Order: sequence, then C-alpha cells, then structure tokens
Amino acid sequence: MHRFVRLLFAGALVMTAPACGEPGGDDPAGRPGPQGGWRTPGCEFSRPAEFMTAGGHRVPVTPPRLAAAMERIDRGGRERFADSFAGLEVDQARVRAIVYRVPSGAFDDFIRESADGNCIVVRDAAHGVTELTTWHDRVVADLAYWTAQDIRITTVGSRHDGAGVEIGTEDLDRARRELPARYGERAPLIFVAEGPVRPLTLG
Repeated sequence: MHRFVRLLFAGALVMTAPACGEPGGDDPAGRPGPQGGWRTPGCEFSRPAEFMTAGGHRVPVTPPRLAAAMERIDRGGRERFADSFAGLEVDQARVRAIVYRVPSGAFDDFIRESADGNCIVVRDAAHGVTELTTWHDRVVADLAYWTAQDIRITTVGSRHDGAGVEIGTEDLDRARRELPARYGERAPLIFVAEGPVRPLTLG
C-alpha cells in the first residue's frame, strides 16, 4: 500500500515513508456499492505484472512509468488538493494505482493529466489530508491528557483511504467512549486494539 502516515510509537512521533503492497480482497471499483469512483482510459488495457528476484524470491515491482505517475499524483494531491486527496496505493498484480479522494472536479482533472496512460482507479473518500491532519494533530497534542486519564495510546495515523484517523490503544473500550466524548461523535476516529510497541532486539 502506498501511503504517508504519521505514527506515534512509545511517545515519539515518526513520519513514515511511502510503502507499497497489494490491497486485499475483491476489487469493488466499477461495481455498485457505497464507494463510487471512476477509472482512467489506461485501465482498458491489461498489462503483465513485473517482477524482480530478491533473496531467492520472485516479488512483484511497480513499473517505473506507473511509479512516476503515482509520485506526481501524491505530490500534487498533498501540495495543491489536500482538501480532496486522501491517499493512494499500488496494486502491482494488476499494474495500477488506486487514488482515494473526496470528489473534486479540479483534482479529478489533475489525475487525468498525470496518469500518462497508466491505469488509475479513483475511489471516493470521506475525508481529505487537510481534515485528517487536523484531527491527527489534535489527538497528538492531547497525548499527555490521555495518559493522565490512564488511556494508553500507542499509535496515531491517518488512513490512506480517507476513512479517518486510526488510534491504536491498549484501552480499546475506554478509548471508544472517552475520545468521542472529548472530540465529538462526528470526529473521524477509528479505534484498533494495539499493545505497547517493543524495541527490536538483536541477537
């Protein structure tokens, strides 16, 4: 999955670099359902997946042309369309990128211009980068408060699909009650059970 999230590990805020992977499950794009969207003309053509060998294993890779288009969309989305752009991911098996965005005619035009003949699947998102960053930073600013309330928040990260800000905590039931009470029921917070982060040991 191609994403840019900010995570909190053991009290330290860390900016992670974009990472790539394959989305799981069936592909809902193009079928009726709660998530609308569209595809670029490049999706009309099938392309063979590309691979490399690493450590004796054959692994899929993102073709350079698709990677360049993704970089353009990611950079432009964050710099020019942050109210719409939520994130993106790469589907290496199908040789395509998936962009999540709050519907915007201007950003959609930018995606078309940036696609360069690649297959770009565009899906609706509930929240853009600007909104999610605001909520993310608000939760991070309150970490000392939540620690004082004996709610241990382990990670904080914006979801690349725009669904919300994911809160990892050991105190799942209390967090589900008390964070919405502080931030409001409409706050786009997603709670997941997550234990304390333990440092890696060598040897």
